[in-house]
Amino acid sequence: MVKILVVEDDSAINGLVCTCLREHGYDVTACHNGQEGLNAYLGASFSMIISDIMMPVMDGYAFAKEVRAVNKDVPILFLTAKDEKESKLYAYKMGVDDYVVKPFDIDVFVLKVGAMLRRAGIAESKTLTVGNLTMNVEEHTAYVDGEEMPMTVREFDLLFKLLSYPKKTFTRSALMDEFWDYDSSATSRTVDVYMAKLREKTSVCDGFDILTVYGLGYKAVLR
Repeated sequence: MVKILVVEDDSAINGLVCTCLREHGYDVTACHNGQEGLNAYLGASFSMIISDIMMPVMDGYAFAKEVRAVNKDVPILFLTAKDEKESKLYAYKMGVDDYVVKPFDIDVFVLKVGAMLRRAGIAESKTLTVGNLTMNVEEHTAYVDGEEMPMTVREFDLLFKLLSYPKKTFTRSALMDEFWDYDSSATSRTVDVYMAKLREKTSVCDGFDILTVYGLGYKAVLR
C-alpha cells in the first residue's frame, strides 16, 4: 500500500486530508509539526510527503531541507496559505515537487496526489511484476512462472516493499517498525532470519537480488 506522510498543524485540515486520502486507499500517517514529521519520516518508509509551511517547532522549509538531505527523490507537496511568488520560488528551488495554496478543492487535491505518485513511478496497481515473479497485493499471493510460491503474510509484505522501491536501502529498524509493529520479541536478528528465508524462496526468481547493505539493512536490486 502507498504510504503518505501528512504534516499539518491545523487539526481540521489535517483530519480532512488524511480522511480523504484514506478513503482513496492510501496508508496515511498524520503529524502536526515539522519535527514530529521528521521523526516519523526517519523511522519509516513513505512514498510521498504533504507538508504545511507555517508550523510550530520546525517549519515546512526546515523539514523539507532535512528530508532532502537524506532522500532527493521522495515527492514533497507543500500545502500552505503562503501565496507569495517568493515563497513558491524558494520551495521549488529547495526541491519541493508541487505547491498547493489554501483554500483548496479536496477532490482536485486527491487527483493531484495520484498524479504526483504516477510521475514518481509509484504505482497504485494491485500487482507487481519483476522478471518471472508476479505479486498480487489484494490476494497476498506470489507466482513464479505461473506457479504459486508459498509465502507467509510477513514474507510477502517484506518482499513487496523491497521490490516496490528497487535500489532503496531499508534499515533493519525501519523494517521492524513497519512489519513487526509492537512485537517486543522482534530484534534485528529477526529481520535477518526473514531475509534469509526470502533469499532462499526467491532463488528461482530471475529478475532481482536481495542485497545486504552492511551496517544498515537490505535492498532489492533489479538484474
